Amino acid sequence: MKLKWLAGLSLAVGVGGLGLWLSTAPHAVAQETAAKKPLVEFTKDGKVKQPVGYRKWVFIGSPVTPNDMNDGEASFPEFHNTYMDPESFAYVEEHGEYRDGTVIVKELTAVGSKEESSGNGYFQGEFTGLEISIRDSKRYPDEPGNWAYFSFGHKYPLKEMAAKNGAASCNSCHENNATNFVFSDVYPVLKDALKKAKKK
Repeated sequence: MKLKWLAGLSLAVGVGGLGLWLSTAPHAVAQETAAKKPLVEFTKDGKVKQPVGYRKWVFIGSPVTPNDMNDGEASFPEFHNTYMDPESFAYVEEHGEYRDGTVIVKELTAVGSKEESSGNGYFQGEFTGLEISIRDSKRYPDEPGNWAYFSFGHKYPLKEMAAKNGAASCNSCHENNATNFVFSDVYPVLKDALKKAKKK
């Protein structure tokens, strides 16, 4: 009698475990598929398609250099809402450097209201543009630091695809003025991660 009871229990546990696996398997497969999806997609001629889902990445900061603080002619008068892909940010936290494959997205927004219930300041307005930078030694072996820069425009509707900017227009500035080609000093979250990684 005892053996029958144990056999029944084993069967129930086995069937229950199978049911649990079957119910969670599709979710696990979906997660694995999503994880393998490339951060950005390229066309055959090397252009980059607009990235998707980046607002769920790690938000590292939003610097702004408004016109009215730069004689009305700021080079970058918009807010730059900046995101880094999670895997690359985790790599920065661990190693204190940018991995091959790092993608940084800058979503540009205009300076909107300068007065809100909280007080006077610079508040974000409408979206105005989108830019990304990619570090890839295989695709860009001749670019300084293996970084390439792309702009989808500074006015909506944006371009669906963007060709690589010339090194002189972006890369030279990053090479001469940033640390390891990234302006980490203006991104507190990134700056803190780099600092902590160096102490490990």
